[in-house]
Amino acid sequence: MTLQPLYTWGSISVMVLASTAANILMAKAVRRKGDMEEARRRGGILGMVKNVLSSKPMVSAIGLMALAFFTLLFALSWADVSLVVPAAASLTFVTSALAAKVFLNEKVDGRRWVAAVLVCVGVALLAQ
Repeated sequence: MTLQPLYTWGSISVMVLASTAANILMAKAVRRKGDMEEARRRGGILGMVKNVLSSKPMVSAIGLMALAFFTLLFALSWADVSLVVPAAASLTFVTSALAAKVFLNEKVDGRRWVAAVLVCVGVALLAQ
């Protein structure tokens, strides 16, 4: 028995979860920091960078994005890009919709839920 499918779907799962968590943390950080124009006026580009990097959620989001990227590289060593990239991107769409509803209290309309279901069907067809 080969472990290749386990490694592939395991790495896709880690990538999706890391990307979703990064999206949520980044949204929270941006909402807390507000308009960056004031930071730019006070300190220029370096002031903006300092403002962003002083936010723990933003730094965590950047770390999770790095984890997702390196997990993508790992997944591509086990499976074809034609499976890994569409599966990861589409499943991140679905988990981000769920996470936005749960963690950010966003209103996710019916069209987005229908799209999420269609994405799941597409991933299932792709995985065959």
